Amino acid sequence: MITMSEKDDLLRVLTGAGIGSRRKIAAKIMEGRVTVNGKIAENLRQPVDSRKDRITIDGVEINLVKEKHVYLVLNKPPDVLSTVSDDRGRKTAVDFIPEKYRHLRLYPAGRLDKDTTGLLLLTNDGELTNRLTHPRYRHDKEYLVTLDREMTQDEKYRLEKGIVLEDGITAPAKVSKGKDNQDYTYSVVIHEGRKRQVRRMFESLGCRVFGLRRIRIGGLTLGDLKEGEIKETPAAEIRKIFDIK
Repeated sequence: MITMSEKDDLLRVLTGAGIGSRRKIAAKIMEGRVTVNGKIAENLRQPVDSRKDRITIDGVEINLVKEKHVYLVLNKPPDVLSTVSDDRGRKTAVDFIPEKYRHLRLYPAGRLDKDTTGLLLLTNDGELTNRLTHPRYRHDKEYLVTLDREMTQDEKYRLEKGIVLEDGITAPAKVSKGKDNQDYTYSVVIHEGRKRQVRRMFESLGCRVFGLRRIRIGGLTLGDLKEGEIKETPAAEIRKIFDIK
């Protein structure tokens, strides 16, 4: 176990403690749900001393001893939610975590919608989660999409140029025939992460999506992992893949 640095800002300390994603922690701070030594936190960058200060979220004291970072790759099956829990009792990604990792607070680094399968990373590394979800880092995400028909050259061009959706124009995508060369199966590479983005892109062209599977995030690939299987990727490999110093 490694203690955190003597002085740091509040958001970084809580993210490093492995209690959730940077975005969710920031929201809790802004909502006044975080206290430092009994007083509501002033802002995200409030200086704190992780050795001395008492920090709570929703009244629960946070252990500021940094957990060992763990990285699990899951081949998410369909009908599984990319969340930690569900109030309706539906199956979630964390249900696949092996028993030996259950004591860690692992959560999905990014999301796949319920019907999309493939590569989902589960970790307690808040900084990596921020890198994978923040658009400025521009990590490629590759999907295999199976359609109800062959795309036209014009439709392919529109995706590669950027297509207008209700939440704005998309960044240019890379589109090619799928590696298995099956009819109506295409490889699509994007670096954005809008909700149901790939499905909406094809639906806007009048295509029906029969299957959607993520096979790569940056240099991290799904490989031959079967649906529902999960494996640990060493921290050194993750640092190399995502160029983390």
